[in-house]
Amino acid sequence: MTDKVGDAVARTVRSLRAAHGWSLDQLAARAGVSKGVLVALEQVRGNPNLGTLIRVSEALGVPLTRLVQVEEEPPIQLFPAGRHVVLWRGPAGGTGTLLAGSDPRPSIELWRWELRPGECRDSEPHTPGTREIVTVESGRLSLTVDGSRTEVSSGDAAVFHGDRPHSYANDGQDDVCFILTVMDL
Repeated sequence: MTDKVGDAVARTVRSLRAAHGWSLDQLAARAGVSKGVLVALEQVRGNPNLGTLIRVSEALGVPLTRLVQVEEEPPIQLFPAGRHVVLWRGPAGGTGTLLAGSDPRPSIELWRWELRPGECRDSEPHTPGTREIVTVESGRLSLTVDGSRTEVSSGDAAVFHGDRPHSYANDGQDDVCFILTVMDL
């Protein structure tokens, strides 16, 4: 394995392991390799065999090509305003606009929402492990997650389980604007 490929494997394994929240011991157990092999792999020492790389990629849930991909994403990926996509329209004119997102998993999406008085957006549970963060720019958001309701005021933020039924509502008289981040871990 070349130095560039070894660096790519080390960087990708460390990143994916951290995204899963796994220790070296946990990944080693899932992949059926020793912790020492993983330490060497993440520190670009030694030359892991193909079988080891396949077991690690399978345990991390990614194709082998992802581990050995030398090319990185650019340090900055710009999403111009013209690329933003309105994916939800409320009956009173509110919008849910996808501003940016990363791919593949773990993925992050950035949204800007505007809810007019009386509007509500119900959401089905996302994939297991999904978390969401909301920060209200103006107004007062009624956030319900798995039957538990909380009011989030302008300037406040909340983190919640997006893998449970949830909804965003505007029960007030003024528009509500909020930024939402969805993390599909």
